[in-house]
Amino acid sequence: MKKYRFYIGTLLVGLFLGWFLFGNSANENTAHNHAETVEKSQIWTCSMHPQITQPEAGDCPICGMDLIPAESSADGLRVDQFKLTENAMALANIETSIVGNRKAENNAIKLSGKIVENEEANAVQVSYFSGRIEQLNVSFTGEEVQKGQLLATIYSPELYAAQQELITAASLKELQPALYEAVRNKLKLWKLSESQINEIETSGKVKENFPVYATVSGTVSEKLVEEGNHINQGQPLLKIANLSTVWANFDVYENQINRFKKGQEIFVITNAYPNKVFKSKVDFIDPVLDAKTRTLKLRVVLNNKDEVFKPGMFVEAKIKGITLSKEEVVNIPSTAVLWTGKRSVVYLKANPNEPVFEMLEITLGNKIGDTYEVLKGLNNGDEIVTNGTFTVDAAAQLQGKKSMMNKEGVKTTTGHEEHLGVEKSTSFENKNERLNVSKGFQNQLKAVFEEYIKLKNAFVKDDSNNVILASKRLLNNLSKVDMKLLTDKEGHAHWMSLEKVIKIAATSISKTSNIKGQRNHFKQLSSNIAVALEVFGINEKVYHQFCPMADNNNGAYWLSKEEKVINPYFGAAMLTCGEVKQVIE
Repeated sequence: MKKYRFYIGTLLVGLFLGWFLFGNSANENTAHNHAETVEKSQIWTCSMHPQITQPEAGDCPICGMDLIPAESSADGLRVDQFKLTENAMALANIETSIVGNRKAENNAIKLSGKIVENEEANAVQVSYFSGRIEQLNVSFTGEEVQKGQLLATIYSPELYAAQQELITAASLKELQPALYEAVRNKLKLWKLSESQINEIETSGKVKENFPVYATVSGTVSEKLVEEGNHINQGQPLLKIANLSTVWANFDVYENQINRFKKGQEIFVITNAYPNKVFKSKVDFIDPVLDAKTRTLKLRVVLNNKDEVFKPGMFVEAKIKGITLSKEEVVNIPSTAVLWTGKRSVVYLKANPNEPVFEMLEITLGNKIGDTYEVLKGLNNGDEIVTNGTFTVDAAAQLQGKKSMMNKEGVKTTTGHEEHLGVEKSTSFENKNERLNVSKGFQNQLKAVFEEYIKLKNAFVKDDSNNVILASKRLLNNLSKVDMKLLTDKEGHAHWMSLEKVIKIAATSISKTSNIKGQRNHFKQLSSNIAVALEVFGINEKVYHQFCPMADNNNGAYWLSKEEKVINPYFGAAMLTCGEVKQVIE
């Protein structure tokens, strides 16, 4: 018994000594490590309002709850970061590139432009007297004519009467020389030649029809009359373009203006002759800026005696010897940039080993070729998304992170905030700035949206077969959208990215027979079509609706033409679950 007491006493003494020697140190280490973590993160957020970020602990200014370290989330990401799956990265063909300091290639700027007629060499062939076109000798637009060539024959009652006056005045020219000269001069004003007037006077016969001859050589660019038309004095008959020289008009952006001057050497290339380079000089720089596109025209005169250039042809120009704002600049591809009004944003890959991203606002400098100078926001060695940027932005929106549409990163509501005494918020407080585009483009986009609505209605009815048919019709209408109707490069860049991700989502729906799988792709499709409507518009009111219980309680959005909620994610099971989050006008 004494032996057991001795062992127990020895054990207790050992435990006491262990606690005394090591326990306090462990507590100190734990406290020290915790302090280091807090000091390192320096970011605190609210569990109910993750848009709130502060550099120190305190209370949430919205709900009053204690702030927590932003790094304490279950996935270990900061409040502005989000993660994509490898499958999503592959499906959307998302690519990233590492930013580096490098010199712009040969200090050259590339410009895009179009061949047009040289207005200085154009002529309008008019009629110098009224009458009826008895015969038109020009058959079609594009026909070549030579100076002095017969273009038309015209019957003119005025000219008929003037010829009779000439014959009468000629017989009285000895008695009334002033009258005789006045009649001749009147015919000269109608562009009759001396030989024509003398022939009438000598023959004593009145001509019923008079010819109209070409005053210049060139190509008929437009026929303005037809045979049998009645015409007035001075009325245009034909437009004739002399294409021995043509103009190449290039768009210069506002931040590039100071880099160009008249007489600057320029090199022009065209896809029609990819191995030829045409050397010329800047002939004219428009002094007026286009307020809509924020560009002005730079003009080059090109020799076209070999008829290489055709009006309407697209060309590119390269201007060398451009002095950059820095000797070495940080350049990024234009495909990496998203624009929202005055803001320019990119997506940074925050973890080199995992697809973790966050949005960054940057300040852009000049555009050089297909790249932008970055003045602020990125550093050498940063890795950014360069392909599939709109898809990454859509993922950020769906996860309630900072995005192009959502500057503050407001979290998607769950539907239970009122029960918790928390204010509801919306993820659409910051809208895209609407671009000015043609009605033709908006109508084509509207046709895509109409098929989207039919697709949504098929989901409401749980009709998987009609979902597939509707998605195929949507893809067909998407292929008919003519990007040439977008007149500025910003619109081009937006649409090229959006079209790609819309096509991926719709194609995925069309190739999936399971209704649940189709709805997963529908979520992505809805997000990107919503962005398209925000950016381009369709001249119709559209309701952006949200259900917090869709997608396994992660929430999902869709678009509707009606304010009444009819949920496409649950079909007949939960038709009315959801609410209107935004009205896109």
